Amino acid sequence: MYRIVTKKELNPTVTQMEIEAPLVANKAKPGQFIILRVDENGERIPLTIAGADKNNGTVKIIFQIVGSTTEKLNHKNEGEFIQDFLGPLGVATHTDGIKRVCIVGGGVGCAIAMPIAHEFHKLGADVTSIVGFRNKDLVILEDEFKACSTTMHLMTDDGSYGRHGNVCVPLNEMLESGEKFDMIITIGPLIMMKFVVEAARPYNVPVTVSMNPIMIDGTGMCGGCRLTLNQDGKKVTKFACVDGPDFNGYEVDFDEAMSRGRMYVDFERHAYEETCNLFRNA
Repeated sequence: MYRIVTKKELNPTVTQMEIEAPLVANKAKPGQFIILRVDENGERIPLTIAGADKNNGTVKIIFQIVGSTTEKLNHKNEGEFIQDFLGPLGVATHTDGIKRVCIVGGGVGCAIAMPIAHEFHKLGADVTSIVGFRNKDLVILEDEFKACSTTMHLMTDDGSYGRHGNVCVPLNEMLESGEKFDMIITIGPLIMMKFVVEAARPYNVPVTVSMNPIMIDGTGMCGGCRLTLNQDGKKVTKFACVDGPDFNGYEVDFDEAMSRGRMYVDFERHAYEETCNLFRNA
């Protein structure tokens, strides 16, 4: 069992928790993830590590309340326990030799992008952060990004905060003006990452995307997190849990990934509604 040390609401649909898990905290690196179960009958869900404190033995997770498991998790409070907390899993984000990096985060994907931006800042890299949200009420981690960014652009789709527009607006402006980056790292909705890749393509800037498809066991055995990459004209199957979650954005078949991501939407919505009804009637 793993104790919830702190719990904080970042916006109406996003919650941050610190979990007491010293073995995970000791080895965790930016870009890796954990798999948890809320209770002994719960499903396994992957969540990216949003930070780790080796001294206190805690791991930070940030999650959006979108399904039955995240709804159950959000009903847990400080001092309570969750059943399983497995990790760190996946390959850590590559940082060697990168001196100028552009981090592009969208929505709750910013929870993954922030520790990566912080790691580059700690290593002395020049960090440009672009973060985007639908509106002012959904903005998260603004101060944290400011603290680890040389330059920061905050965008909202409706213009209610920061600058009006999506994340590709400042990215296109910088690339068109001749800004040079060793790497662009983008994390967020699949459609956003696809457009970031296309924005960078004419300039041949390497782009890393963080993929978070359907995942069950986290060891590559179930095949649920498989992705198709186009490498040298050949289609290659990879698994996000063991080969990723970071991949070369120019190789990812985003259309297939988006199609697979929609497969269980109706099922998950039904499970979520059942869970909400249980809590309402409790």
